Amino acid sequence: MTVKTTYLGGGFGRRLELDFIVQAALTSKAVGKPVKLIWSREEDMTHDFYRPMGVNNLKAGLDASGKPVAMHFKVTSQSVTQRAFGLPADTFDPFMGEAAVAPYGIANTQHDLVIHDTGFRVGYWRAVSHNMNAFANESFVDEMAKAAGKDPYEYRMAMLKDQPRFANVLKLAAEKAGWGKPLPAGRSRGIALMEGYDGMMSQVAEISMKDGRVKVHKVTVAADVGHIVNPETVEAQIKSSVAFGMSAGLMQEITMSKGRVEQTNFHNFPVVRMSDYPEVKVVLVPSTEKPGGIGEPATALAVPAIANAVAALTGKRVRKLPLTAQAIAQA
Repeated sequence: MTVKTTYLGGGFGRRLELDFIVQAALTSKAVGKPVKLIWSREEDMTHDFYRPMGVNNLKAGLDASGKPVAMHFKVTSQSVTQRAFGLPADTFDPFMGEAAVAPYGIANTQHDLVIHDTGFRVGYWRAVSHNMNAFANESFVDEMAKAAGKDPYEYRMAMLKDQPRFANVLKLAAEKAGWGKPLPAGRSRGIALMEGYDGMMSQVAEISMKDGRVKVHKVTVAADVGHIVNPETVEAQIKSSVAFGMSAGLMQEITMSKGRVEQTNFHNFPVVRMSDYPEVKVVLVPSTEKPGGIGEPATALAVPAIANAVAALTGKRVRKLPLTAQAIAQA
């Protein structure tokens, strides 16, 4: 047998699965000749390996000044690694723990991970578990800042005294986004910070609302991903990842009815169009540190940055994704 590799992008975690390969091989064997197997988009979307559902529970105690002195983070989700590679039961799945431990200086912390099999075929979606954990952590930090009566940027910065690379990207993103400066009426900003695959990143999203829906006007990204070989490639990856994250965070969801996936194509599983794509400003930090990943972190971070901006504008904290008009209205 000869295997010829097709060089194309956009497969992400789906390329790790073997179902279509097995189907092609069995079909070829049955008919006794080579076959070309092509799934329609509808077939692919309704027979996919889906991003796991996740539930995050966070609690914290603040002192008299509003500084967190203790925090408990718990994530419950299905393990892709367990499904795909036979990870033994009751074994820690490092992919589920991505971005669970935030960089902030909190004296007492506890992090719990619970694997729960929902029965769905789950796969590695872009940025894997950074998506749910960064959304939970960065939304919660904003909630703590609000409870303490502090500015979200200043609140984060105060907890990064021992994390100079994180503090630097947070400061750069805030400065380049004009954090603290007046905005046009009806607009707000949200900020978020995380580490993904040894890359430190901060994003500031500037948004408004129209007919209950979120309009993203500008996203400012500061990234320290270690030594950079090709800055243009890094910037392109960040900009495309912002679009990817916006699509998932604002519009996309998979729902089931009578055991079947309801979404079949772009009409009910939309992506960000050019007319909705915001201005994206990227600041890359010169560094001699080892190279880190860049193809995925910006996807995960775009969502909490936007969610925090929505909370700042509306006063409503949306804790369930996507950030649809209905979800915001019900928050």
